[in-house]
Amino acid sequence: MAKTRLKVVVTRALPEQVETRMKELFDVELNIGDGKMDRDALIAAMQRAEVLVPCVTDRIDAEMIGQAGERLKLIANYGAGVDHIDVVAAKARGIYVSNTPDVMTEDTADMVMALMLAVTRRIPEGQAVMQAGTWQGWAPTAFLGQRLNGKRLGILGMGRVGQAVARRARAFGLSVHYHNRHRLHEEIEEGLGATWWDSLDQMLSRVDILSINCPHTPATYHQINARRLKLMKPTSVIVNTSRGEVIDENALTRGLRAGEIGGAGLDVFEHGHQVNPRLRELPNVVLLPHMGSATVEARIEMGERVMLNICTLSDGLPPPDMVLPEMV
Repeated sequence: MAKTRLKVVVTRALPEQVETRMKELFDVELNIGDGKMDRDALIAAMQRAEVLVPCVTDRIDAEMIGQAGERLKLIANYGAGVDHIDVVAAKARGIYVSNTPDVMTEDTADMVMALMLAVTRRIPEGQAVMQAGTWQGWAPTAFLGQRLNGKRLGILGMGRVGQAVARRARAFGLSVHYHNRHRLHEEIEEGLGATWWDSLDQMLSRVDILSINCPHTPATYHQINARRLKLMKPTSVIVNTSRGEVIDENALTRGLRAGEIGGAGLDVFEHGHQVNPRLRELPNVVLLPHMGSATVEARIEMGERVMLNICTLSDGLPPPDMVLPEMV
């Protein structure tokens, strides 16, 4: 007798080959139009699904989980971060939450370096002049930026992405410093050539570039606030590809406008896609629409990890990428 296929609801459009494979494996509802589900639509999806496959754009709180149907067994997040899902409430209901770790590490680290170079070498400004057709030719003092070689890079959050950034940074001649909840093992530190700072404040006052690679948790909310921004050098650059809520965006905007911070490269924002309009006006800021993991390879591999978690559940086992409350 054939095994009954799990009822799976996917909240956003996924790469074609991922959706094709899902249709082969599961009783799946796809979001063909890719319209973002509102709160009521998400609740309805959780009431009819055995597995919900949401994305970072879907905020799933305790009240919504409380209205989920008895059939819902797994929230298989299409992405690594799960701060948009109340994992504690899900566990209390006996609902697994899984994610897609490792898949986006290298792509996100590449984007950190891209933003770092874009800001320090003023690449968008140069591109704007070329596209406008106003370039008058080379000049000794035109578009002067900062050299990366010899600068100090501070990494906030030395997990998978932070370590991948550190490996790339060494190739650019940056000295690597980091602050993390827990110090890395000595052999990892040595391999990365990284210096650990127990005090975030002390590290911030000494680095030239700050790369934020930590998750959004109650402990990291506004970790980079007005007070800490004032500790940094006026020439310093901040790059954020993790979660926008880690930075007090209004304080950062004020610091950039006042010349207290040298520049910023941001791929994520405190209020999702609602970007502070004052940031758009600043020439020393590079803004990207959450592109850190936007490679064909990453998106397909994310789908494969989601399907692996669902298939493992279907076999009666906990999903391999299960997220527990203590991990958030």
